[in-house]
Amino acid sequence: MWTPIALTELKNLILEGELELNDQELNLWDLIKIEPEKWEEMDYGTEGNGFWVVAIFGREVIWYNDIEDGFNISEYKKYGKIEVYQCSQAELNWSVLAIMDRIKANRY
Repeated sequence: MWTPIALTELKNLILEGELELNDQELNLWDLIKIEPEKWEEMDYGTEGNGFWVVAIFGREVIWYNDIEDGFNISEYKKYGKIEVYQCSQAELNWSVLAIMDRIKANRY
């Protein structure tokens, strides 16, 4: 059994991740970040009452997987429900960089 991350601990991870972003990346982050909120995920998230979503960009979210201790990017079809479980152990800045790379490659 895993223990969900506390909101205060998550916010500290977010602050640490923000320190790693350059000005352009921080501008993107400021546009997509939200106040963390728990979203449903049916494969592994029911035990911890969901996972914390920290940003929304188009039809994707950045969320924290506290089973694997990392940030992930997943699609959503319905607000409040993560469609696909991901198990990356990425830092927040890596997820922001991944979205920025997609924008630069015109994949949005």
